[in-house]
Amino acid sequence: MSNAVRRKGGDEVEVFLGIGSNLQQPQQQVKRAFSALQALPDSRAARCSPLYLSPPMGPKEQPDYVNAVVRLVTRLAPHRLLQQMQAIERGQGRTREARWGPRTLDIDLLLYGDLVLDSPELQLPHPGIAQRAFVLYPLHDIAPDLTIPGLGTVAELITQVAAGDLVQIRQNA
Repeated sequence: MSNAVRRKGGDEVEVFLGIGSNLQQPQQQVKRAFSALQALPDSRAARCSPLYLSPPMGPKEQPDYVNAVVRLVTRLAPHRLLQQMQAIERGQGRTREARWGPRTLDIDLLLYGDLVLDSPELQLPHPGIAQRAFVLYPLHDIAPDLTIPGLGTVAELITQVAAGDLVQIRQNA
């Protein structure tokens, strides 16, 4: 396992976060989450992918999800970043009741530089990153040449995952 971390000048690390919501105006939830990520200490949200609509991964008796991927540059350590992400989720009404159940907001730490980590609280790269269209397609929009440690580039991985019912949401200019 590699513990190398890609650094962007000084102590900064390039990280990628997945954002999803299917309750209480999901598009607005995702946009508010991006704004909250931009306000994190020692961090700057550099880019947000287009929004996508996707069917739920778990129980089908729930609304479709709005998903996006954010590129963030941060000095926060992985577990501290996770705590900040969970605080944003709670601030937007997230409760943790049912696995894969409906939620106002879900923020996943997908990649933290080149770090490979397997702890009870956090696994990096995110375990489902290579199989989930709602992660790979938005990630491809902002970082197609990004290498996911142990898996390959996003451009390579996306060829193995069908878009299925994933639909990019067209934003009005």
